[in-house]
Amino acid sequence: MISWISGDLIESWETNQKFFVLINCQGLGYELQILESFFFKLKTNQISNKNITFWIKHIKREDSDLFFGFISKDQKNFFIEIINIRGIGSQIAMSLLNKLSISEVINAINTENKKLICSVPGIGQKMAERLILELKGKFNNELKINEKSYKDEIPIRNNKLDKMFEDLNLTLQSLNYTKKEIKSILPIIKKDKEVLTNEEKNISFESLLKLAMNHLENDSGNIVR
Repeated sequence: MISWISGDLIESWETNQKFFVLINCQGLGYELQILESFFFKLKTNQISNKNITFWIKHIKREDSDLFFGFISKDQKNFFIEIINIRGIGSQIAMSLLNKLSISEVINAINTENKKLICSVPGIGQKMAERLILELKGKFNNELKINEKSYKDEIPIRNNKLDKMFEDLNLTLQSLNYTKKEIKSILPIIKKDKEVLTNEEKNISFESLLKLAMNHLENDSGNIVR
């Protein structure tokens, strides 16, 4: 069993919304699927050290060997907890951790926030209910999640954008959306690729408002006139 790999980063790439790195470990090249947050840091040159250690989950199939790499043991353990649930495979687990941070997933599970969980591609109502049923309350004792696990999250990176989200909150309240609806939708907007991949100058308050209202419409069936 491979627990972790430490080696030099040779290459990183994206294929069909999956993110990979090639690591040279003592002359062998290991291809690992990683989380988008770490891939984002590589592509934006936030990682200067090319010698990297990944905690590994090895999944063996009849026709292939799959390696999933995580920068903390807690991430790996959390991933394993998810794929141990009946009917939830490795790609759903990676999609969940790509869309939401560990803390957001735990909070969504413990508060039964199915709307937030269902915002993850590939997760429907029944799967969200299964996640909540299987995992609610479990992390208090069986899985230690500490602040080190959150260092790889993609932050909202500037004060201007933070101010836009404050204004967005107030605007949505003025449009008669409830605080509960707004609280559930803001983490989804903050993780949206349209927000994360645009430079600050290309992000407008109007685009954030449109994005938020589109999500709220899809969830509630409201028609914005």
